Amino acid sequence: MTAAKLKQASFLTAPIVPTLLKLAAPNMVGFFVMSCVSIAEMWYVGELGTSALAGFAVLFPFVMLMNMLGAGSIGGVIAATTARAMGAGKVDRANRIVWHATFLALAASAIFFGVEKIWVTDIAMAIGASGDSLQHATTYSNIVFSGVFTLWLFNIFSSLLRGAGDMTTPAFAMVVTAIFQILISGALSLGWVGLPALGIAGIGYGTVIAAAIGALICFRKLLSGKSGIQFSKDSLLWDPDMAKELVKVGGLAGINPFLSISTIVLVTAMVSRFGESALAGFGIGTRLEFILVPIVFGIGAAMISLVGSNIGAGQINRAQNIGWVGGCMAFLICGLIGLLVAVYPEIWAGIFTDDAAVFTAAAEYLTIVGPAYAFFGLGLSLYFASQGAHAVFWPVFASVGRLIIAAGIGFYTLQNGEGDFHGLLICISASLFFYGAIPTLALALGAWKKANT
Repeated sequence: MTAAKLKQASFLTAPIVPTLLKLAAPNMVGFFVMSCVSIAEMWYVGELGTSALAGFAVLFPFVMLMNMLGAGSIGGVIAATTARAMGAGKVDRANRIVWHATFLALAASAIFFGVEKIWVTDIAMAIGASGDSLQHATTYSNIVFSGVFTLWLFNIFSSLLRGAGDMTTPAFAMVVTAIFQILISGALSLGWVGLPALGIAGIGYGTVIAAAIGALICFRKLLSGKSGIQFSKDSLLWDPDMAKELVKVGGLAGINPFLSISTIVLVTAMVSRFGESALAGFGIGTRLEFILVPIVFGIGAAMISLVGSNIGAGQINRAQNIGWVGGCMAFLICGLIGLLVAVYPEIWAGIFTDDAAVFTAAAEYLTIVGPAYAFFGLGLSLYFASQGAHAVFWPVFASVGRLIIAAGIGFYTLQNGEGDFHGLLICISASLFFYGAIPTLALALGAWKKANT
């Protein structure tokens, strides 16, 4: 039996906790290092001033949206579909998925490139950017979206490998990518070692170049076939049913990050009415959520593969148990981080600014929203696991509720003169509780079984 087949067999029979930890470990290392990129980038931008921080806060969510789609939703569905095929012993089908997924990555790249080139300025202004902050926002966005295909290919290739049970190669690629991104972004934005100081443009160049390196590493592994799947010429056949399945399930799963980013963007637009300092402080606070996303995905990526393999093999009860174990792990990790920054906001906000007004806004955000991050981790991890079960309706419903509570109720209170920055943050905190509670109830009430019977 090959190493790939032995690994698949362990997905179906080995004890859940050690298997999940073993699979999650390389992912968590990789995503932790990627989180360090976010911290480094925010520090670099902080060195460029408050206007740069505000501009970065405006359009960075759209870059994060691409990563959430490529790695978390569409990429998650691709990983889950690959895992289901491997769990059922259908290697030829898994190889066809490789080609279809690559096509989807290139198509998505073209869409994002076109949207950004046409509407980036209008979007940034609608959110609240103006003057210097608008210039910073559009400069950063123009560079990243010009090389957007590198981000999509990196995330989709990584998802394919994870679906085949290879967690090590994507994690290694993330570590290498993170190192290059930190070095290149710092060197080009601040002018290290005699290089030109390009400001926020350097952050964009670092993102694109580093993603290209990561994509190449994963592509080489897929080309070799050593992970059990490959770019096989015999599988280069267009399958309308497969494409329809990936687009249908991936499209539904893709609603979730759109809703999450929409929530942040709409709330950011509301925060902009309190001034540039509040906007910059809010950006520092929300950046922590963007760092929690890859940490949770370290667990979620393993859950996608394990749940998908067990669903493919008809072991629904085992798949549900994997969901509970992974959800509890994410709840505890995010909860501890959230409580830490709530009690000691200076350990996060103090890294990026010494401006008193900006720090005050960031600290208020962390104090109020931080404790709710436990439920954010719970909801996000079950969203990933639900992709493996092809049962993403309730996690998406939870994101709709999050949007209504944070942006809808928050906007209503502000428009009626009954709310302020503090009240808006309370709405955000309540929305995260809802986001975690709904998929938990869905799992408890048998949503996965209903989707697979």
